[in-house]
Amino acid sequence: MLLKTGTVVDAALIAGPTSTKNKDKARDPEIHSNKKGYQWYFSWKAHIGADAECGLVHTLRGTSVDIAEANTLLHGDEVLAFGDAGYQGVQTRPDANADVTWHVTVYLGKLRALNKDNKTGALLDKAEKLKADVQAKVEHPFLVIKR
Repeated sequence: MLLKTGTVVDAALIAGPTSTKNKDKARDPEIHSNKKGYQWYFSWKAHIGADAECGLVHTLRGTSVDIAEANTLLHGDEVLAFGDAGYQGVQTRPDANADVTWHVTVYLGKLRALNKDNKTGALLDKAEKLKADVQAKVEHPFLVIKR
């Protein structure tokens, strides 16, 4: 049963060919280089929108690495959307739907800086873990895509 009340979005880098050994002696113009950590990749990005309840993928888009697709991954019926820390500020973008409430995880550095000894810090830590549990559902389809 698909409830359609929430969507989890995520993106992953998919390696592209770096070779220029083709007819045009050039790389694919739609694929760009991107830095992840300290490593550079020549890749494209796979964006996935999955149901927050069961993890079933309803939207898949492949784009250049310099394009953000968060709000286009929503199907329109949801009231909740979940994303990892890379989606900070998604609700303030011009194409954002005001009817959707975004739950975006905080960056790891901010999570580590929380004082978990007081009640507020412990509650925020628990909330971030719950968001991460929901976010994990969208990671499983990337295993299939990357193989």
